[in-house]
Amino acid sequence: MKLKYSLLYALVLTNLCSSCNEEWSGEQYEHYVSFKAPINSDGVSRINVRYRSDKATTYQVPLIVSGTTFNDRNYSVRIGLDPDTLTILNKERYSTRTDLYYQTLPATFYTFPETVDIKAGENTALLPVDFKLNNIDLSEKWVLPLTIEEAPDGSYIPNYRKHYRKALLRVMPFNDYSGNYSAVNYKCYIKGAESEAPFVKNYVMTYVVDDHSLFFYAGIIDETRVDRKGYRILAKFIDSGDGKIGNVELSPVDSDNKMKFQIGKDDYGKEVIPTYSVTETMDPIRPYLKRKTIIIRNINYSYVDYTTIPGVETEYHVIGSLALERQINTQIPDEDQAIDWEAGT
Repeated sequence: MKLKYSLLYALVLTNLCSSCNEEWSGEQYEHYVSFKAPINSDGVSRINVRYRSDKATTYQVPLIVSGTTFNDRNYSVRIGLDPDTLTILNKERYSTRTDLYYQTLPATFYTFPETVDIKAGENTALLPVDFKLNNIDLSEKWVLPLTIEEAPDGSYIPNYRKHYRKALLRVMPFNDYSGNYSAVNYKCYIKGAESEAPFVKNYVMTYVVDDHSLFFYAGIIDETRVDRKGYRILAKFIDSGDGKIGNVELSPVDSDNKMKFQIGKDDYGKEVIPTYSVTETMDPIRPYLKRKTIIIRNINYSYVDYTTIPGVETEYHVIGSLALERQINTQIPDEDQAIDWEAGT
């Protein structure tokens, strides 16, 4: 009797397994086409693009075909712009603070093909976006909002899950000197009260201007200020010849210099010229990891805050140094991927 029940259970189990296998051999999920562009806490996908003044830089945006089986069809996926999604994001995050809105990157700064081909037997493809970012103003927050468009012939289905069909690319150009500098030794005093406690910042963010220049905001000003454009300081790195040391020329970005930017002077009345140094060392524990450190020393300048209190100018004196470390994985050929942006900048 027990043998009879055992055989019956075995037969039922065999039928169940057979049904499961037949279902698995089919398709449990539709083949949906998605971007691989995960968003960060700001609601966008930051991409780091090497700035080049003489040619374009190509950034590859991955596309994925989802499903439990391999893709068995050829797809020609149409790619377009989606500024409406960016408008919704701005209103949800910043409400009436329109000065903080992300801006759609002008078409003069990029090109990309209208379609991307995904071949049968492959589940991924790359959308090449060519960026040429000469004269871009990074006091604005530029985003390239991409979307997977509907197939006119219904040959593919975009993934309608949130953040899968869209790619909000927050474009951040970088050069050899740009990044988020540690400001531990960067002090901002009210002019004439240098013996008092200074205003301090954890970091000073710098933004690309060209191959050898960047800008940052004076003192404790940052990108959240409505009036930030009037407080930009240009830093031009003058190489001494070996690429490791040199001077840094500081000047106001705006020619009218409403913030009354001035280089500080030493005890002999001479202007204090900032200098920089670049050192590279290999990590002793992870030999593939290179640490590149940039230090800007002898920072000494003054400026006035002419907008916080209408009709009143408050003068500040800034002194100290800034330091940036980039951790670079030498095993990764693509420069933008090799740099650990979270750790180094």
